Amino acid sequence: MDGNLYRVEGEENIDSPALIYYQDIIEGNIEKAVAMAGDADRLWPHVKTHKMEAMIWLLQTYGIQRFKCATIAEAEMTARCGAKHILLSYPLVGPAIGRFIRLRGQYNSSIFYAIGDNLDQLSLLGEAVLAAKQDDLPVLADVNLGMDRTGVAIEDMEAFCSACGKIKGISLRGLHCYDGHFSIKDIAERERAVDEKTASLFKVRETLEKRGQKLPIMVMGGTPTFPCHLREKDVYLSPGTFFVQDWGYGSKYKDLDFTPGAALLIRVVSHPAKGLFTVDLGYKAIAADPAGQRGIIASLPQAEPLAQSEEHWVFRIAGEVPPIGAVLYVLPTHICPTTALYPGAYVAMCGKLVNYWEVTARNRRISV
Repeated sequence: MDGNLYRVEGEENIDSPALIYYQDIIEGNIEKAVAMAGDADRLWPHVKTHKMEAMIWLLQTYGIQRFKCATIAEAEMTARCGAKHILLSYPLVGPAIGRFIRLRGQYNSSIFYAIGDNLDQLSLLGEAVLAAKQDDLPVLADVNLGMDRTGVAIEDMEAFCSACGKIKGISLRGLHCYDGHFSIKDIAERERAVDEKTASLFKVRETLEKRGQKLPIMVMGGTPTFPCHLREKDVYLSPGTFFVQDWGYGSKYKDLDFTPGAALLIRVVSHPAKGLFTVDLGYKAIAADPAGQRGIIASLPQAEPLAQSEEHWVFRIAGEVPPIGAVLYVLPTHICPTTALYPGAYVAMCGKLVNYWEVTARNRRISV
């Protein structure tokens, strides 16, 4: 690992901890994703990784016009950027239904999509659409591919989709198929596991279309299964993390050759005992998930994390410890929730700070 890759000029003037995005690295990751997909229009990436308006604009310069969101705030942020297609990939319940309908009414140039796995909730959504006197809302049936988080089981999809077709106010347009549980390191084994599930799903889709229920939109996978779905025709690919990339995915999935494009600038604050050093990066400043090591020091990958509290992180190292006040850079294991801990990110290009990007949808409400 090149410890100098993440250093920036003027680091001595940046208060720590601080989030830094590296635009040149991120642009390289975007170019690689588009090349792998074969066409930018195949990409329907998730914005939850960055939650940044600036990133939406950047992705659009590469021809990407479809975006997936986890919150209404993210959907509003994306609409403000003029995105053509916006999918809210989270079930709409309670007041969120009204908020989503209002958002849709405010941004007529964007096509909004919802997902659903419950007929009662989709009926409420349809009623809200009719009450607002809007055109039918495009909906994707959420498929449970074995993750058991949300979605309809594959064996129940035919009946569910047929029933959706009778709900007024919505128009079933396709399937949303997230398979985040396929976290298998080996790409060949991962592909076999994905193929087994998707083969059953495509049979359901074929049956429904023979009955006259067309489902033209298939939004497939996430970052780990992105290469598994590349071979499938007429589907949209839905990665998120690897545009920015983190140490967790980079170290686990060797087939995803993307470079971590974000780091946390930190400082050494104490030498509590021989061979130990403490930095100002507690779990209030870096994602506390997944289980295990929460990040790696780019210039000291051999440093062993011992204990972390709200504002401190203690490491052990053989040999000389870095001096008090030394600036270090940590690559987070999970960049998505890490980014949401900061109001914004310093932006570097070729080692120089050039901008500051607000984490626009960090909060769950912007205006709607």
